[in-house]
Amino acid sequence: MPTMLDAVVVGAGPNGLTAAVELARRGLSVEVFEAAGAIGGGARTEELTLPGFRHDPCSAVHPLAAGSPAFNAMPLARHGLEWLHPGLPMAHPFPDGTAAVLARSVGETAHSLGPRDAGAYRRLVAPFHGRWETVAADFLRTQWDGLPRDPALYARFGLVAAQPAALLTRRFHDAKARALFAGLAAHGIAPLTGLGTGGMALVFALAAHAAGWPVPRGGSQAVADALASYLRECGGAVHTGFEVKRLDDLPPARAYVFDTSPTALARIAGLGDAYRHFRYGPSVFKIDYALSGPVPWTSPEAREAGTVHVGPTYGEIGAALHAAVDGRDPEVPFLITSQPSLFDPTRAPEGRHTFWVYGHVPRGWEGDATEVIERQIERFAPGFRDLVLARATAGPPQLAARNANYVGGDIATGSVAGLRLLIRPKLARVPYATAHPAVFLCSSATPPGPGVHGMCGHHAARAVWKRLRGGGAARGRG
Repeated sequence: MPTMLDAVVVGAGPNGLTAAVELARRGLSVEVFEAAGAIGGGARTEELTLPGFRHDPCSAVHPLAAGSPAFNAMPLARHGLEWLHPGLPMAHPFPDGTAAVLARSVGETAHSLGPRDAGAYRRLVAPFHGRWETVAADFLRTQWDGLPRDPALYARFGLVAAQPAALLTRRFHDAKARALFAGLAAHGIAPLTGLGTGGMALVFALAAHAAGWPVPRGGSQAVADALASYLRECGGAVHTGFEVKRLDDLPPARAYVFDTSPTALARIAGLGDAYRHFRYGPSVFKIDYALSGPVPWTSPEAREAGTVHVGPTYGEIGAALHAAVDGRDPEVPFLITSQPSLFDPTRAPEGRHTFWVYGHVPRGWEGDATEVIERQIERFAPGFRDLVLARATAGPPQLAARNANYVGGDIATGSVAGLRLLIRPKLARVPYATAHPAVFLCSSATPPGPGVHGMCGHHAARAVWKRLRGGGAARGRG
């Protein structure tokens, strides 16, 4: 009879690895099983274009990882994770060559928005600036996680964060501030009129002022590799190339923790239609470029930023998001771009560069957005196409094929529109638990939602620990 493990984790993305670490360092026997040939999930690095050009197929810039309570409690630097900070976390260029910026300094950010909106921005962030550790711990908690660290601050933050970005941007007079704030909210891939989109924008702004928007040296794979290295140090094991189709494929264990989509979990664990009301969101069209030189932005600020948002007005950004949600082809996409090789020489051969970009498209969309994306880049970086040595494109079908969690190409593993960011995967006292007493969910489909921060895995591990400590059910084999 095989030795029974304390916990088996299915899926080696950041949340699955975090859950495994949290359990292993409590002294439990833990093994991770990953279907792909390499760990990482949404935090991988591959040579997608030409030899020597290292690209991040999904996540690239990590404001929430650098400020994550879960990651910061682990010795990940000792396991090879090194954060590199660009001169500016983010720039938002405009057609006249100027730009609004999200800087480490609140003052520099406010100044870039112009005299009429500098004060409004300062007043928006002032109650929370310098208190990131508390804000992050409370924002990245779950509503089932007991009292917040600072109930008064949490309530104040909640009153602002619950508002739609469309409402919060009314605090600003001019187009620059509105566009910058809308671009921050657009990371959530939901209409700007939706509840909570203002909170997404505010969290990204506060993260920049507290911890920056860094990139990992060597690529996002470094995050997963550091977690796996620490897991092994804690006595855990990782198996790749192991596809799980049903629970019986796995070794006997007291608990099974799934870093998968809810629908995959239901299929594997035989939970029927337990997640029939779960909704997936829009997708993106992703392009990774190998370039002969840096992107020729007309804005000087964009040339020193790690992340560049491309979409000059609140109206354009809102229209692009609505098109993706409504199932329409992209015409003038809002782009989120990253240029890590400006700050990390390991990403490309000397004198060459990598460039990362995506625009929003409907879930399951099968078109090709290369032309509209490059046309948009050329508006702010004339001559960009002349630098392209190679490109690797991935629409929703390709994204879903790379990562089974991205159903229909939804990189958030579930819609974040409205209350779905908070109530995921469904309304439940413990959202990580399932109808099967030994089966748990820890992916981005659970609170606090998408992003490379490991907090879904952290919270799920706590739920597993409580169950096991209380003598929860186990599945054995004869």
